[in-house]
Amino acid sequence: MSRIGKKPVVVPKSVKVSIDGSNVTVEGPLGKLEQWFSPNVKVAFDSEAIRVEKANNSREAAAMHGLYRALFQNMVTGVTTGYEKKLEIFGTGYLFAVQGKVLQIRAGFAHEVQKPIPNGLTVACPDQTHVSIKGIDKQMVGQFAAEVRSIRKAEPYLGKGIKYDGEVIRRKESKAAAKK
Repeated sequence: MSRIGKKPVVVPKSVKVSIDGSNVTVEGPLGKLEQWFSPNVKVAFDSEAIRVEKANNSREAAAMHGLYRALFQNMVTGVTTGYEKKLEIFGTGYLFAVQGKVLQIRAGFAHEVQKPIPNGLTVACPDQTHVSIKGIDKQMVGQFAAEVRSIRKAEPYLGKGIKYDGEVIRRKESKAAAKK
């Protein structure tokens, strides 16, 4: 049985939750999020917490139990504090720039990569080597950050490329260094 699913999702006073059929809507100071849930789980809301229970003893219900509880927790956190991912780029001539609703990335290619910014996300570049992605939807923030990182992942020999802020790249020795 899911230990995560057993915990109730505590809802702050500034957040409104409504359950309509198989839809949960969470509205807070930063915005509004909706999530559909499976008929394998029952969702109940009292004035202070969202509770998720299994509808039956099937394997699918057990799998969905913790999943939906975590999704609802992410929704509540998103509309109250939001989510942020920071990326940094390293390399000669490599840089980030935001122009309107487009993130421009120079990452050592013959062309500049233009990445359109999805609605609901705020992208800022405090300097040319760092970018900050903010939003209320955890999945959307993480997906966009992963797509940007996948343009040029940091390579292990020189460390050139895009990496998450704080990510440690394991460095390798070159073949020339190994021959000495």
